[in-house]
Amino acid sequence: MKGDRADPKALIREAYRIEAITEAECRSILMDWALSLPPDQPQEAALKVLLQRHGEAAPGHPMSALLRQGLDPAGARGRRGGWRARRTDQSPG
Repeated sequence: MKGDRADPKALIREAYRIEAITEAECRSILMDWALSLPPDQPQEAALKVLLQRHGEAAPGHPMSALLRQGLDPAGARGRRGGWRARRTDQSPG
């Protein structure tokens, strides 16, 4: 779709057309998609449009799962763990 604000480079549309695409490949495409969004296009709104457009017809597709994760506020909690979680001494930093 020319002029599609939700998928300006048609990256998501093309991902759904690739047979046997992996989750890792979808993650890479999703990152490229996020970087290609116009600055005034809210990511959450675009994710909703794309999930409705493509995800309803292909609910088991790895891209559908990633689009749903992008809308899940629980997934936005940030990093867990890291070096502080692995420290053996419990004294403050």
